[in-house]
Amino acid sequence: MNFLIPRSKRSAILITLLLVIGFSPVTGTAAIRIGSLVDVTGGTSDIGRDYALGIGEAIHYINDKGGINGKKVKLYQFDYGYRIPEALAKYKLLKRLRVAAVLGWESNDTDALSSIITQDKMPYLSAFHAAHLTNPEKTPFNLFAATDYSTNARAAITAWFDKNWPKHPDFGKRKPRFVASYEFGHPYCSAPIRAIKDQAKILGFEIGPDQHVDLSAIDNKMQVLAMKDFKTDLVWHGNTTLSVSATLRDAYALELDANHIVNSWGFDENLPRLAGKAAEGVMGVTTNAFFGDDVPMMGTVVEFAEKYSPGVPIEKRLIWSIRAWANVLALWEAMKRADKAGDLTGPGILKKGFETFSSHDIGLRVPPLTYTDTDHRIAGKVTIYEIKDAKFQVLEVVDLKNRWPDKWAKEWLGW
Repeated sequence: MNFLIPRSKRSAILITLLLVIGFSPVTGTAAIRIGSLVDVTGGTSDIGRDYALGIGEAIHYINDKGGINGKKVKLYQFDYGYRIPEALAKYKLLKRLRVAAVLGWESNDTDALSSIITQDKMPYLSAFHAAHLTNPEKTPFNLFAATDYSTNARAAITAWFDKNWPKHPDFGKRKPRFVASYEFGHPYCSAPIRAIKDQAKILGFEIGPDQHVDLSAIDNKMQVLAMKDFKTDLVWHGNTTLSVSATLRDAYALELDANHIVNSWGFDENLPRLAGKAAEGVMGVTTNAFFGDDVPMMGTVVEFAEKYSPGVPIEKRLIWSIRAWANVLALWEAMKRADKAGDLTGPGILKKGFETFSSHDIGLRVPPLTYTDTDHRIAGKVTIYEIKDAKFQVLEVVDLKNRWPDKWAKEWLGW
């Protein structure tokens, strides 16, 4: 990621977000409090800053539209610096502030707090889309307005198998070969590996040895040479943009004769900028539109970015802002429904809000949202993109739920 917000501006942004209107000028009723844990100074701040801005801008939009049925929203947003002890401390503070729900960040805060928020019955929407959070029997209050990592991975390898493999000279003569490249110990990177390997077996791939690539790695030639030794046809990249772009550049330089598919956090506007020619033809998954795409609601997103974050050039904004908007818009709708039903408690927001969604469309190319009391996977359809001339183009929408209905219903939930 390639923009930095000076510390003074970061502080100003966070202070501004804390000063969202606390009382409705129309009704005089107390504002509804929402918490937010973000990373604007820690290990994931390169993408966390954009996400944090998106949350604040989306809350401003909600209040401009009347809040929660006429009640304004007050946002308490805290930077926890991607440190678990700080996340725990800030969450306790949010509880004391009596927030109705929390907008979390990524893997470490989400996993660390999962059992706590379940006990507290606190709706917690984060940008960590691991499949183990989609089973409401285990984690009912962990939610996100996105398809999960495992669903995305299954869809990505299926799209390659459908689109690319039939064009290969060896099609019909042998099995396609597949390798996964990711940081082994990281929760995000490793989350979909079991699922994508299962899908590879379903489709008839030969699976090669996994390649460990550190999230901060900038030289991955040894791993690429191992891929060449296996003669892989397809590489799954499970890391974030920095190391994915480095691996793609090394693969290009070493003339690895393979295609590439990339998980959501490695597939953003900076990938073609950092990888250059090596990004051409790379396929990837996103759970929403890219910043500035011509889709419903994007004009509003850009308008509020310009209005409330004028210090960050629009051309530097990234897809992560859209991901933040998706979670905020989903929470807004759930809270409006729960409030209308007279129950803005955590269980009320879950049962009378989210679990009443049936193909609810929030725009921004987010799949229509459906949550039930037995399944929090929002949809079985995943949009796959391909980079062409440094631009992202929709390649295919893979419908896993309709293609493998029995497996979707009986086998794939929660992993």
